[in-house]
Amino acid sequence: MVTNKATILVVDDEAVIRKSLCRKLTMEGYACEGASNAEDAINRLEEKEIALAILDIKMPGMSGSELLLEIKRKYPETVVIMATALNDTNIVIQCMREGAHDYIIKPFDLNQVVLSIHRAIHMKELELEIKRHQQHLEQEVKDKTQESREMFLGAIESLVYALEAKDPYTAGHSRRVTSIALSIGEQLGLSKDELEDLRWGALLHDVGKIAVDSNIQNKPGTLTSDEYRHVMTHAIVGPQIVRPIATERVLDMIAHHHDHYDGNGTGQNVAGKNIPLGARILAVADTFDAMTSDRPYRDAMSPAAVLSEIKQCAGTQFDPAVVEALLGIQITEIISVP
Repeated sequence: MVTNKATILVVDDEAVIRKSLCRKLTMEGYACEGASNAEDAINRLEEKEIALAILDIKMPGMSGSELLLEIKRKYPETVVIMATALNDTNIVIQCMREGAHDYIIKPFDLNQVVLSIHRAIHMKELELEIKRHQQHLEQEVKDKTQESREMFLGAIESLVYALEAKDPYTAGHSRRVTSIALSIGEQLGLSKDELEDLRWGALLHDVGKIAVDSNIQNKPGTLTSDEYRHVMTHAIVGPQIVRPIATERVLDMIAHHHDHYDGNGTGQNVAGKNIPLGARILAVADTFDAMTSDRPYRDAMSPAAVLSEIKQCAGTQFDPAVVEALLGIQITEIISVP
């Protein structure tokens, strides 16, 4: 609580009133600052934290009511009490509407002024306490929601790993794609939140393969057109599985990671920058890991050969900027992920 440690600013063009109020407030344990005009008051507000300001409505230059608006705009936590003569009642009502907490009548009853200040600061403290409590509750809800989200995504992630582990050709694929994708994302300057979504998008990009026939996935020969279309449905099924808890950005990555940059892909047929950046990154990372890994129908290619192949497809299958980012990565570091 700030009550008797609070700094009070008295703004009045009459020195006698300023001194009288400050003397009384100092006796009550407050720190008190005096200002003879609005400009001086603004300087004081800039220099230190003012808990409460008493503003004379009628002053030369900027009026007290105009200063009130400036304080509410720049220093919303500062409580304002207006000082007025009896015939200023209409102006006071307007000031109350514009954010003044209370008003005091000249000539002052100093004891009543002190009571008004006590009351105003106490009300402000209660308001701040309620605000802090509300923020605490909101943070608790946010934390619980995030905790539930991560538990759900973690369970799906474990399921993906378990399914991959059954197939020696795809074991560790999602982890490696994640490592490559995050390295590309860092190279492109993605924010912390964007990288976190990219991590989840990469880990879960193939979650839809849960619904794909394993015999087709592991077929040693070339897939027929129908079989290929069946495999590609994982980009549609995947977002449906994680939709209840994943962010829209993650869902878009999973849905579009097979779209080609030139619009001729087998995904949802969007092109260029209309493909979410995360999906464009996953397309490159997924392809790099797939081509450098053994498959039932072919042996793994060398990283150098795969990089050359991906580079040739920049602008057609892949975003050139993402390809350039891949080429700037230490490949030996990212392909060592088990």
